[in-house]
Amino acid sequence: MKKVLMGNHAVAYGVLLAKVEVISAYPITPQTTIVEKLSDLCAKGKLNARLIDVESEHSAMAGCIGASAAGVRTFTATSSQGLALMHELLHWAAGARLPIVMANVNRAMGPPWNIWTDQNDSLSQRDTGWMQFYCESNQEVLDTMIQAFKISERVLLPSMILLDGFFLSHTSEPVDIPDQEKVDSYLPEYKPTYKLDVKFPLSFGNLTDENYYYELRYKMQEAMEKAKNIAKEVDAEFLSTFGRGYGVVESYKCDNADLILVTSGTISSTTRVVIDKLRDKGKKIGMLKIKMFRPFPIEDVRMALENAKKVAVIDRNISFGNGGIFSQEVKSAMYNIGNHIPIFGYIAGLGGRDVTPMVIEDIIDFTMKHDRPKDDIHWVGLKI
Repeated sequence: MKKVLMGNHAVAYGVLLAKVEVISAYPITPQTTIVEKLSDLCAKGKLNARLIDVESEHSAMAGCIGASAAGVRTFTATSSQGLALMHELLHWAAGARLPIVMANVNRAMGPPWNIWTDQNDSLSQRDTGWMQFYCESNQEVLDTMIQAFKISERVLLPSMILLDGFFLSHTSEPVDIPDQEKVDSYLPEYKPTYKLDVKFPLSFGNLTDENYYYELRYKMQEAMEKAKNIAKEVDAEFLSTFGRGYGVVESYKCDNADLILVTSGTISSTTRVVIDKLRDKGKKIGMLKIKMFRPFPIEDVRMALENAKKVAVIDRNISFGNGGIFSQEVKSAMYNIGNHIPIFGYIAGLGGRDVTPMVIEDIIDFTMKHDRPKDDIHWVGLKI
């Protein structure tokens, strides 16, 4: 079945198809319509889930932690300051190895107040132990929601699905909604080995010392490493079942490219258009779209970029005092392979500023004209 859905409703339909049993959430722009739609689906009896209305995002995550520990499939959604308020409990959810899935609609952090998109909210949480998946289209949002539950439940780590505020969240696109029977076959009921149960009492999240804590963190990292291949397996199975697949990264016209642009989110769509136009003019340019950011797919990035003459990373985020966060990760991944490809880092689109085809072309033009980066950060389109 096809429906014209905005990105937030694509999230909600993904949750519906995954047969989530508990939704714990608090509204915040531009996420609110996710929870509103889920509330409507519950009220109409289409989704048999307990929807918990709470007084803050901190409590929303606390509700998810309790529900997931009790052994049910659990979901929440948030954005920006709301995600920041969850920070303490994001560590708890990951450390407790709970397969919670959350949609975060990427929105700039204040002050000054800004409800439009950039990625600093989610990337500020990159070290909490949550897997992160950045989506380009509303179809990818729905499909990734379903995949995320399967990945999380196999590796016992929570997942964060990221979509650009307004560019996806409030923009409508045709979306194919899979049949429930097919989804049930692909994503079976969640049956945890360990859960809170008064009939079989166990201790969860208790005090531990250096004799065990260190190894528990090793096991979290081990699970993250396993998640790379499991995500590929889950995506390949999705492709086989539903005819759509995304990979953990996507190489677009990279095979003979002299310059490869590294992108994420909706900037990837604009970049495709520019690449097609310039390819018709004989310019060897490709794109590497990074979908999975945590765990970072180091080997896949290396394989895609190792034969390029130059790399330009477009970041809709910044780590203040350093530079673009995707740029940092790409440089780290490429450092030890020995060929030291020049990697240009660009900051663009913060606070929802549009990254147009002209902006992409300016980035390409600057990169092609310079042998090496002039600075560690190149700000695109500044008005000062």
